[in-house]
Amino acid sequence: MDLNGISALLGARPAGHSLPRGLYSDPAAFEFDMEAVFGRSWLFAGFEAEVRNPGDYLSIMIGHWPVLVVRGRDGALRAFHNSCRHRGSILCKPGNGNAARLTCPYHRWTYGLDGRLLAAGRMPDDFDKGDHALVSLHLETVAGVIFICLAETPPDFSVLRLDLAPLLAPHRFDRAKVAHKSVLVEYANWKLVMENGRECYHCATGHPELARTFPVTADEYFDLDGSEARAFAARMTDLGLPTGPVGEDWWQAVRFGLNPGNVAMTVSGDFAVSKLMCDLGGGDIGSLRWAIEPNNFCHSTSEYTFAFNAMPVAPGETHVVSTWLVDEDAVEGVDYDVATLTQLWTLTNLQDKEFAENNQIGVNSPGYRPGPYSPSAESLTLRFVDWYCAKAADYIERAAA
Repeated sequence: MDLNGISALLGARPAGHSLPRGLYSDPAAFEFDMEAVFGRSWLFAGFEAEVRNPGDYLSIMIGHWPVLVVRGRDGALRAFHNSCRHRGSILCKPGNGNAARLTCPYHRWTYGLDGRLLAAGRMPDDFDKGDHALVSLHLETVAGVIFICLAETPPDFSVLRLDLAPLLAPHRFDRAKVAHKSVLVEYANWKLVMENGRECYHCATGHPELARTFPVTADEYFDLDGSEARAFAARMTDLGLPTGPVGEDWWQAVRFGLNPGNVAMTVSGDFAVSKLMCDLGGGDIGSLRWAIEPNNFCHSTSEYTFAFNAMPVAPGETHVVSTWLVDEDAVEGVDYDVATLTQLWTLTNLQDKEFAENNQIGVNSPGYRPGPYSPSAESLTLRFVDWYCAKAADYIERAAA
């Protein structure tokens, strides 16, 4: 399928509807998504808490593309293509680690934490190490959150930095640590995984544990109404906590109140961590939901931050990477128990895995036709799909110019 084929599929989508089948299942559409969307967007990569000390690194896969985020000896964070300048081997396998230098496991070419090539054995006398540094990527941080972009010229980042930082700051990511991280394999296209993650139309019956604390019937963008919502907004103002909403077409953030009688987003509705990340109001501050297109959403409560990242792997395979942050002084087994801390979102992820995989099987049917989204219950899903279509169309237009 060439760009004309992709363009035809985009043009065949009725307004307000899901996408044509090919955009969810065709291998050529997947490769297009990697180039047009993941190759040209700011992507949530992780937290500074994961790479706090010099030599700490975070190695991730974005589709088929290996990426490395490294903390230098000078304290600066840098991002590189995780590809040796000799014959292309990855330097660090996916995951977290620490290294004094970055050494290729293949032929031992060695790089500094700043990406400079330091050693390359058995090369000729006229070989110039200065011409063979690691290839850099754009990197930005906001209140302890790491973003990367693979594009030569990245989209403007200034509004996100200005508007999101005040909402994140009270959660003190600079004093956070990773309590747990997991990877869940879902046999569904990344867009189906994200469409599911952008709506709660299915939550009342599909996520009974989440529905205890989460306002699953909220319309539009957590557009809660009534005396309880007004009281929550007034209380946040008194505490000096900004609530939003803020955002652009590719990201959003808003703080909302939990269901009455609950102080935490847990299975019980009670705190799972005794050492809070934000103790304003005794920790009864609802949840700050922030989300970055194309593949991320997070919830920051008083006791933890949960991050969801849907990493594309193949047309029908997505790896959901989940991360839980807690206060750096919280002691496992004393201030929190990992199983209790992670129970709610682990259950929710497993339930969503089944929904997304069922969705993929049904979309593969020759009887599938794009269906209409609910303007209220699926407003964020519609927003995501509209954003995707606009991003794809812009790429095609630029390629044709």
